[in-house]
Formats: sequence, C-alpha cells, structure tokens
Amino acid sequence: MKKQNTTYYICLFVAGIIFSSCAKDPKIIVEPDAYVLNVPSGFALPNIPNDNPLTAAKIGLGKKLFYEKALSVDSTISCGTCHKQEFAFSDNVAITAGVEGRLGFRNAPTLTNIAWATEMLMDGGNPTLETQVYVPIETHFEMDFNMVLLVNRLNADAEYVDAFNNVFGSNPDPFGITRALAAFERTIISGNSRFDQYYYQGKTEVLNEQEINGMQLFFSPTLKCASCHTGYLFTDFTYQNNGFFADYSADSGRARITLLSEDVGKFKVPTLRNIALTGPYMHNGQINSLEEIIDSYSNGGSGHINQSELIQGFVLTAQEKENLILFLNTLTDNQFIHNPDLGED
Repeated sequence: MKKQNTTYYICLFVAGIIFSSCAKDPKIIVEPDAYVLNVPSGFALPNIPNDNPLTAAKIGLGKKLFYEKALSVDSTISCGTCHKQEFAFSDNVAITAGVEGRLGFRNAPTLTNIAWATEMLMDGGNPTLETQVYVPIETHFEMDFNMVLLVNRLNADAEYVDAFNNVFGSNPDPFGITRALAAFERTIISGNSRFDQYYYQGKTEVLNEQEINGMQLFFSPTLKCASCHTGYLFTDFTYQNNGFFADYSADSGRARITLLSEDVGKFKVPTLRNIALTGPYMHNGQINSLEEIIDSYSNGGSGHINQSELIQGFVLTAQEKENLILFLNTLTDNQFIHNPDLGED
C-alpha cells in the first residue's frame, strides 16, 4: 500500500524590537525562521517540546555543537566521536573510548529516529533529549567536563557568542546548549530504506524473493521479532531482558534506575533500523554479528530469571536464516548515512 509523504512544518516567529532614531516608541518586527522537518512515509509526527521549537538557525548551531570537541574537558572528543554518521550514529567498537582513552561499560547506541524516543539512555534514566545532554558532557569516562566550565569556554569564543545571540538572544548558557543539541538530534531521521520503499512507498520491485521471505519470517508469530521490534520505528520502547547473558553484575540495566530486582538485565528495546551498520550489538557490545543474534534467540536464551517470556527458541533452516539476515539488511538507509545535512562540515 502506498502512503503519501508527510511534511511537518514547524515555524517560529521571532520578535525583535528595533528602536528608531526618529521615533520614541519601539517597533516590533516579526521575522519567520521556518524549518521544514521531513517526516517519512508511514511515520507519525514526533513530539516537539513547547520550550524548544525547531528553527533552522537553532539546528545549525546544534549541529556545530554536536561535532564540537570543545565540549570535552581536553577538547579531544565530540558527540560525533561516539555517534558516527557512517554507522547510523552509533560506533563500530564494543565500547568507545572517552577522554584519555577511558572506557565505560556500554556500547554507543544509534541515535536513529531519537526524536520519537519516550525516554533516553538504554536504561531510561533520563526523560528528555534536552536533559540527556548533561550525561556525556559530565560523565567521567566520556567527556568529563562541567557545564559551568563549558559555558565559560563557549563565551570566550566570539563565533559561538554571535551564534547563540542569533538563536536565543543571549550568550551561551546551559539552556541554549541543551536546546540546540536536542534540536539537531531531532533531525537525525531515517525512513528511506529499501524496506520503506517497498512497504510504505509501494515500490514492490525493490525487494527480491529472499528478502520478502525474510520479512515474512520477521513478522511471523513463530519468531515473534515484531512483538518488540514493532511499527515504523522497529521498537516499542519497552525494557526487556532478552536472555543473551546470565550475569548482569557489571550492568544491571533498568534496575540501576528502578532498584527493582525484577528489572535486572532489562534494557530498552533498540530500533532495528540500520541494524546492519550498528554492530557490535547489545548493551555491552559483546555480540559481533546478526548471525550470533539469531542463534541466541533460536537457542532460547540463557534462562536468566528475568528473561522475557517471548524468548522461547525456534528452528530455522540455513536458507531461512539467510533470508532473515537479508531482510534485516533492507533496513539500511543509504540516503541517511550520506545526508550532508547531518554530517560534519
């Protein structure tokens, strides 16, 4: 079935007060700063916070900040260091090193379609994109900086002072930094894979027979993949223990937030969009291939006490397994990973 593209127009009218030398009363000049957010076919509109409407200038500033290494204490890494466009804004190593080569304990997740996320981080420990900005900046094994010191650093840069005043009417501050970064991240949208072209745009010729067979397997009640990896986002944003590991002492997942034993080993269901590009996989980056993922699910998991009841095991022939992997590869959006509007200038 072919669905029409949805174009989401977001307009912000910025009021500037201009004082005329010939008149005592100020005149208010209203200038439009419209940004057109292209929402892919089949997608609902994302929620944009009332205190952070999208504008072209704000998104441009957010992009500059996203790739700005001065956000780290020693000016060696940026957001883009861990979230690389060519890997669908994830990374191709198990754990990306922070400043001074420090290693954390989680794999860098993809930022694909983060505008639709209901909670941030793998454990849901942060409610919004705006507040999440503090996490990498102030975490010891990531950027290890301080927001107050970052504000001072940006205020010493005339280019940033001009940019922030243009967007927010004020010098760099935490409000502007968090809002600009979040605005740019909401434009990291992927929805033009071959699957999308087939399913949402009606281009039935773009998938071959094996890929279609793999798609049918994916959505079948036998494999139950779509029970969690559902809808146009290929995630339901729930927290699940997928049974890949028996021991979660190094990272208890959702339980780090809730402190509940029943949440040990539960992590937010990730999107499968661009899944062929975002390995290694799982919260700790310990699974190297899609084949390994399918094998683990096929074997029924580790049997952890909190393992999802959906993980029951299944049997696939070698051909079916190949078809399933071929389908997962159709979720790669080549336009997305080469979009110059998202890449570093």
